[in-house]
Amino acid sequence: MIRSIWNKGWPPFLTAILLLLLWQFGVMIAGTPTWRLPAPLTIIEEGIRQAPLLGKHISHTVTVTLLGFSIGSVLGLIIACVLHVIPGMKSAFYPLLVLSQNIPTIALAPLLMIWFGFGILPKLIVIALVCFFPVTVATLGGLSNPDPGMHRYLQMIGASRSQLFWKLELPYALPSVFSGLKISATYSVMGGVIAEWLGSDRGIGVFMLLSKSSFRTDRVFVAIVLIVVLSLLLFGAIALLEKWIVRWKTAKS
Repeated sequence: MIRSIWNKGWPPFLTAILLLLLWQFGVMIAGTPTWRLPAPLTIIEEGIRQAPLLGKHISHTVTVTLLGFSIGSVLGLIIACVLHVIPGMKSAFYPLLVLSQNIPTIALAPLLMIWFGFGILPKLIVIALVCFFPVTVATLGGLSNPDPGMHRYLQMIGASRSQLFWKLELPYALPSVFSGLKISATYSVMGGVIAEWLGSDRGIGVFMLLSKSSFRTDRVFVAIVLIVVLSLLLFGAIALLEKWIVRWKTAKS
């Protein structure tokens, strides 16, 4: 029975609980002050106390994150399809896409604030820049590796380039597309928080900065927990959508 429970995905959960217990008792035994390292129970209590205030911060971060994630994902899909379909485009522009990821987001964000002000637009650009690259790379990889047998068969019966793309390459690339979306989902919330650090009046990033300035380490950990939870929820939503859309892969496996 223990082995059955262990094999159903419990190891990460049980490991996390064990680490939290070690953290809790370690802080209690060492007598570490709260401003340096709060115990998990202290963080939970502070999160409950701050719940009324956190509502507006969470809603702002979620709204900006979802918008930026959607824009970045759609942009990544379009770029990948264009690079794949048009001959020579991938070899010409793919290295530039890789180079674009070497520019730190924290360094680019102030320029966006100067160019576009302190509204929602620069925040959406930051999140979109974080999200589009994983989707582009994963989609390109999927489009380049369709089923060889099906590809030869469609060519033999005279399928056009457009038919090969829509009926074979794109459907077979869907698992790769969702892999890129799940990676982007984990980055998008942090991208939104970074954007809020550089200019906003609300959001989890603003709450974190205010907590850091007042040496409220427990509130900083509350913000970190919220970021992790939101990232996991978005990741889980993408995974459920993948399971619903890519049914042929589930049936095959």
